[in-house]
Amino acid sequence: MSEQRSDRRTVRVRIEGGVQGVGYRYWTERVADELGLTGWVRNRRDGSVEALFSGPAEDVAQMLERCKGGPPSARVTAVTLIAEGGTPPQAFAVLSTA
Repeated sequence: MSEQRSDRRTVRVRIEGGVQGVGYRYWTERVADELGLTGWVRNRRDGSVEALFSGPAEDVAQMLERCKGGPPSARVTAVTLIAEGGTPPQAFAVLSTA
């Protein structure tokens, strides 16, 4: 499947609720890999999870929708778009807490 550069989207989001200690980062990594996205995910000291997703716009939109549910033990109360655009990363990574 060929991708056009103009079809790519990069977003940074904050996920809030009961999202730490429930495997949210590793679930995010698995789902992003399934969708072929690059980016990163990390816990925040305030109890939220922050993530950056980059890839075909349709796949990024699907990832954002799936983040609203998360893994079975998560209780997501909000998925907030922090920023749009930026340089897309080459892979997907789980980062240290920020």
